[in-house]
This record gives sequence, structure tokens and C-alpha cells, in this order.
Amino acid sequence: MNQPIDRRAIPSSARESHWLTGDGHAVRRIDWDTPEGQARGSLLFLPGRGDCYEKYLETLDHWHGLGWRVTASDWRGQAGSGRLGIDPYTGHIDDFATWVSDLAGFWRQWQTETPGPHVLAGHSMGGHLVLRTVAEGRIDPDGLILSAPMLGFRDKYAPTLIMHLAARLMAALGDRRRAAWQWSEKPGEVPADRIHLLTHDLERYGDELWWRGARPELAMGPGSWGWVERAYDSMRGLAKPGVLDAVRMPVLILASSNDQLVDFAAIVAAVARLSDCELVRFGEEAHHEILREIDAVRDRALDACDDFLARIAAG
Repeated sequence: MNQPIDRRAIPSSARESHWLTGDGHAVRRIDWDTPEGQARGSLLFLPGRGDCYEKYLETLDHWHGLGWRVTASDWRGQAGSGRLGIDPYTGHIDDFATWVSDLAGFWRQWQTETPGPHVLAGHSMGGHLVLRTVAEGRIDPDGLILSAPMLGFRDKYAPTLIMHLAARLMAALGDRRRAAWQWSEKPGEVPADRIHLLTHDLERYGDELWWRGARPELAMGPGSWGWVERAYDSMRGLAKPGVLDAVRMPVLILASSNDQLVDFAAIVAAVARLSDCELVRFGEEAHHEILREIDAVRDRALDACDDFLARIAAG
């Protein structure tokens, strides 16, 4: 493992900037300098819903330290890349296809700027969108790393079809941009028990709260009813017969059966349909944010990622 970094500071080897979507929306990115000598390849990382790349500086810097040219990006409407809803805290999107198109466009630009092989990584919603963009044939990376990919929701009160229909009804009953659930009495303030959904590591969880204080624009709360409805639609689409069969490159998935946000069973089902996929399973020792877990968990996850990246680099 590399030497620990200050998780509450942008590394000196990284620089922040923006890229523009096809319709001119400015989206943040962060890039680590090309490693000295010949880079082993390039890696692009996309975070989850309500997420920001600041939370993953430690892991991104680790991969850079292994000789990879590393980039991470927001999604439009999240973190420091504006909002699409009716307030500064609710996460909204008109359709997940918008994010797929954004990623496809950025990938084409980024791929021409960086040395190969090219690896695409995503966490949670980011993992879902990465997998969907590949399955639709919009991009063709040399490998995928998916951390707790959002392929189904964990809290199921009814079959997915029924939940989707209910979300569609709720979205139609008012402004689709309105919040789908209440998060806290004070907008932007996280619930006290939220840590138990994400990580066992108090210090790493504290890093996120620190960044929210230092950069208030990063704070995001609930998703909108439009986001919920479109999420169900996108997940159901990805689960249709034959869709994942189009994913032919090597895939590494990190997932926990203890995850209370995404459906572990849906991940296992997807693994069975992917032609070249390795699943690294965790249990009660890991919550949703495996790459931000306690060292014993995170080190095991990073070891698997590093071995995977070494195989991709070797061709």
C-alpha cells in the first residue's frame, strides 16, 4: 500500500477543472498528472448518487501511485456540477439516458487524451451507469471496476415492477423534481444514523462531513421522485435478457451481502450473466462504501483491484 495521504486536501499531483457536456453543462473533473516514465494505463472513476470525488481521493491517489493516469468526474447535477431540481439539495435527473450520453461523450474525449489501456470504474449509481453505457455499446473500455453497483434497491416492499409503477404514480402526482423522502429536518444536514449505511470507519465517514463543510456545494440529500422512477426504469432495462451479454471485457465487482442500499442478489444475478466477471464478496464486515471501509476491508478490496489492474496493464 502507498503512504497515507491527507484525505482532506486535494493532492499536489492532482488538478481540478471542468469539462462541457454536449449541451454545454459544466461538469467538474479532477486529474492526476501522468506518472513519471511510462504510465501503466488510464483509469476514469465515477461516484454514486449524491456523491463527490473528494470522498475517494485516497483510493484515486493510490491507483495513481501504482502508475496509472487517473481521472474522476462528477455527474451533471451533483456535487460541484450544479443542480437540476427545485432546490440545492434534492438530486434530480430527467432520464438516466442523459447521464449515459454525458459519459459516452466525455469518454471519447478523455480516451484520446490519455494512454491506454483504459479502465472505467464506478461506485453505486456510478457503477450502474458505467455498466449500462458499456452494455448499450456507447463505449468500449478495456476493463470495468464496479463497487456496490446499483442494480437493484435493497429495501423491497413489493416486486420491482410494482415498486416502479408506484414510483411512476408518485412522480405523476406532482412535480417530478420534489424530494421522494425526508432526510433531515435541516436541509443539507445528514441524519445521525447515516453512517451505518455506508461504512464502519468513523474517520473516513468524518472526511465526507468535513468536505461538505469546506465545500457546501457538495451537499445533497434525497433523490427526487423523477430520479426514483427513472432509476427503476434503468435498472429494469439493464436486467432484461440479453442486455448484459453485450459486455465482453473483464469486469471486477466489489459487493457486500450486508449492503442496505443496493440489492446484493441483483448483483449476483448480473455476475452470472457477464461473460468475464470476478465478484469479490464481503459480508457483515462491510457496508455500502467498500472503498471507504475500515482498513482490513478496504485493503482486501484494493488488493483485488490492484491485481485486476495489473492484468489489464499486462494485456
